Parts: sequence; structure tokens; C-alpha cells
Amino acid sequence: MPFGIGIIVFLADQLVKWYVDTSMYIGQSIPVIDNIFHITYILNPGAAFGMLEHKRWIFIIVALVIMAATIYCYRWIKQESSLIRCGIGLLLGGAAGNLLDRIQTGLVVDFLDFRVWPVFNIADIGICVGAGMLMFSVWRRRNEI
Repeated sequence: MPFGIGIIVFLADQLVKWYVDTSMYIGQSIPVIDNIFHITYILNPGAAFGMLEHKRWIFIIVALVIMAATIYCYRWIKQESSLIRCGIGLLLGGAAGNLLDRIQTGLVVDFLDFRVWPVFNIADIGICVGAGMLMFSVWRRRNEI
């Protein structure tokens, strides 16, 4: 389950990034809902909110460690709840999506622009939702004890 979800997130992320990259120019913004939601093509040299700009190798190493740990721990992960397995899959797919961008160009393609939040992408959604699911699972387990 985690690998299937990860592959879906990775492929969706890369497909939409390819479409944005081939059909828009950097800086172009297309309003979907004017002043609320736009598709805005930017290249991000850092993490969320522009943190750690140009620290490409840190992000590559972190993504590789996440992937290696998931593969190494798979025998235990497959016995966990669906919530944990799904969270790991989302996190894994998101990490792989942004990792490929960083390896290819050192920059991550971002395009989802809600005007009140930094521009992000599908991989970022996978990472954030997956991490949230894992944190919720830990919190829930801790409250069961």
C-alpha cells in the first residue's frame, strides 16, 4: 500500500510539473479564481516558505534517507494501520517528486498559488498530509496508552 500510494503521488506530481513547465513561462500566473487561486509557475531553490535556499544537498540527503528507511522498515510498516501506511506512502511519493526536481535542476517546480500562502506543488501536499497522518497516528496511540 505505501509504495502504490507513493507511486501515484509521484506520477501525478511529475505529470503536472511537466505540463506546467512545457506550457507556461516562469513567473506566469493564470487566475482560476481571481485573487484567490492561481496557477503560478515558479522555480523554488529551497524548502517550504523559501527556507534553506540553495541547500540542494541537504534536501537530497533527507529524501534519500526517508526512502531508504521506508524500504528497510517495510516489513514492520506493512503490519501497521492503514492510516500509517497511507501517511508513509504520501510522504514517500512527495519526497520522491521533489527529489527528482532537485537532482535534475536543483530547483523545485511549484505552481499552486492561493495568494495567502507560498506557492507549492502536489509533492508538497503529499509530504504535509502524510506527515500530518503520521503525527495524528502517534498522537492517537499515545492517548490510547
